[in-house]
Amino acid sequence: MDSNTERDSLRSGEAALVLHPSIKTRTQSKLRDPQGCLEEAVSLTAAISLDVVHSEVVTLAKARPGTLFGEGKITDLGAFIKNSGIEVVIIDGPVTPVQQRNLERRWHVKIVDRTGLILEIFGERAQTREGALQVELAHLSYQRTRLVRSWTHLERQRGSLSFIGGPGESQLEIDRRLIDERITKIKRQLNSVVQTRELHRAKRKKVPYPIVALVGYTNAGKSTLFNRMTESDVFAEDLLFATLDPTMRKIVLPGGQPVILSDTVGFISDLPTELVAAFRATLEEVLEADLIVHVRDITHEDTAAQRQDVLDVLGRLGVDTDDTSGYLEILNKIDLLEDESRDKLFNSVAREDGQVAISAVTGEGTPVFLALIEERLTAKQKILELDIPAEDGATLSWIYRHGTVLDRSDRDDTVHIEAKFSPENLGRLEKILKKLN
Repeated sequence: MDSNTERDSLRSGEAALVLHPSIKTRTQSKLRDPQGCLEEAVSLTAAISLDVVHSEVVTLAKARPGTLFGEGKITDLGAFIKNSGIEVVIIDGPVTPVQQRNLERRWHVKIVDRTGLILEIFGERAQTREGALQVELAHLSYQRTRLVRSWTHLERQRGSLSFIGGPGESQLEIDRRLIDERITKIKRQLNSVVQTRELHRAKRKKVPYPIVALVGYTNAGKSTLFNRMTESDVFAEDLLFATLDPTMRKIVLPGGQPVILSDTVGFISDLPTELVAAFRATLEEVLEADLIVHVRDITHEDTAAQRQDVLDVLGRLGVDTDDTSGYLEILNKIDLLEDESRDKLFNSVAREDGQVAISAVTGEGTPVFLALIEERLTAKQKILELDIPAEDGATLSWIYRHGTVLDRSDRDDTVHIEAKFSPENLGRLEKILKKLN
């Protein structure tokens, strides 16, 4: 396949071969179970409705610079690809432009590496204008380093012949210029969207409800938990990257304090750098959060590795997960555990500060979870005892909306309230009390 021949996007139903290269020279600490990695790659492939005909782990002593795989493996796989009618090969790992071009020429099929596959999935999942722009920006940033396909669709978008280069300008230079121009245009459009998001944040700060952000590995159950806590219907299925665009809803904690709950995009191992950069505006919702809740699938065999992947991405965003006052871990899907495993987990959680075992499906453990959220958010708050006139419903309502009521006793003409208030709301409360006096 000529490297300058335009390739169509992946089409639903295309016959796919999924390969996970397991390179022996990788450090053992970073080496996951190869079979588990392959299963995740198959799930990613299925997420865009490709028909996985076959999948296998390919053990390599080292990666070949020009072809990734050795000559014998390329020949064997080439015969299988031809006989099985394979149309696309998914390689679960990084593939250089040279390796991609050479394998396409040898096998006469489309080659998509892990980054390309995740970008394809994000392209299908993005629902909002911001999400679509972020995905396109990530695609262009990724392809700019490759330029292994023609960008004639960009020419069509321009709607004129002004893209034609001068004498001596190579196709590579034209392609690169087209991509750079499109990237510049998208960044301008995103700046407008980001400014709108900043206005929304500014409005939220005027009504200072704490923000609780749900983060986690994709398919850990964040959206299911979000739906249970907010009584919403955010799309949540057993599907990798089921949701991309952040969703925010108000919930009320047991003590009466409202908070904003945010469901963010799921993370994954080896999350493409292009995506972290492109989705930074969305992920900045995490940086704005007063409390980050890390939802983990405790039943997954690689749950520890998935936890580290999430912590790595949070670290790249500048989040300090060592600050336990602003970070919680939710061990989800306990409904899938056997009794013995559940008992061990609950014993372990009892010894840890900042962990809760729950089932987002059945609701088990969510009251404890909500109580822990309240405890963390109110840890720095000040407790006040107030006597409010019984007829002053407006002040009583404000206290319930902006504080955490710990105790209340109704007297003849006053209501005695013991409540916690954040530093921000203490100042507002003082102004209200001065008016009462």
